[in-house]
Amino acid sequence: MSTAPLEQRTLGRSGRHVSLVGLGTWQLGGNWGQVPEEDALAVLAAAVDAGGTFVDTADVYGDGRSEQLIGRFLRQRGGDGLTVATKMGRRAPQQPESYTLENFRAWTDRSRRNLGVDTLDLVQLHCPPTATVTDDATYDALDALVDEGAVAAYGVSVETVEQALAAIARPHVATVQIILNAFRLRPVQEVLPAAREAGVGVIARVPLASGLLSGRYDESTTFSDDDHRTFNRHGEAFDVGETFSGVDYTTGVEAARKFSAMAAQWGPEGATPAQVAVAWVAQQPGVSTVIPGARDPEQARRNATAGRLPALAPELLDGVERLYDAYFRQAVHGRW
Repeated sequence: MSTAPLEQRTLGRSGRHVSLVGLGTWQLGGNWGQVPEEDALAVLAAAVDAGGTFVDTADVYGDGRSEQLIGRFLRQRGGDGLTVATKMGRRAPQQPESYTLENFRAWTDRSRRNLGVDTLDLVQLHCPPTATVTDDATYDALDALVDEGAVAAYGVSVETVEQALAAIARPHVATVQIILNAFRLRPVQEVLPAAREAGVGVIARVPLASGLLSGRYDESTTFSDDDHRTFNRHGEAFDVGETFSGVDYTTGVEAARKFSAMAAQWGPEGATPAQVAVAWVAQQPGVSTVIPGARDPEQARRNATAGRLPALAPELLDGVERLYDAYFRQAVHGRW
């Protein structure tokens, strides 16, 4: 497989250029089992050394731990050419009344301290209530943060297609972030075309359906008690769509076996199922960057390699459609 540099794409209305494959850092903060600090820094280094120029985090990942680790990394390595996006809003009750300019200022001040920067490259509302996404006052407050220099650009991380479309319609929204993978196809049909037309960047998260699409799990696989794949399988802690993309675990394992077989038959030679899954997302027209997570440096390097894979075969693309229709469309298509 090629070792060419990672393709850079424009991150919507932010005007920044970011790598086609970035790094999601939920794993480095928590809710995926513990990752020691030095291991987390090694993951960041591996992702950047492999050509990644985009890192996504949030103020609630480890209650700020993820942001702080990234801040330490920036102090050690410098941030030239690196775009760091964070998210805010989950530190308060999930009701529209929490989304005020006063809170926005407090949350962004905390993130700036954690990251050690004066201005945040991109701040995203972190899956807020729909009423917040559709409220004019939300965007007035976000515009104020830009005017004050706290943030350079803003976006919205969403759960549903409808929320994404509402955010895309706002003139100053730079990006939307949404779950997109071979088990979650609706955004391909509805969000990506709208974002392309509006010039809004799309950050694709959960590209491996919480690891299902790696093909490494079976019906007997267990996860640690502090891993959301244990404690949020039915939406006990937050939207169930964030865990295994909301699909039934046993069904997901069965479908993942079929995806792995398709990747072996039609995928690029030597590519793992996980790399094919990331490439499938990255190659969707309108995706600005895809942000798989990693718990060790080798995983980060393999993820970056997915951004260099050649165009996937039509047989594989057709197979993903059939897989979705057979296993997931009825259960998830209308929900998110």
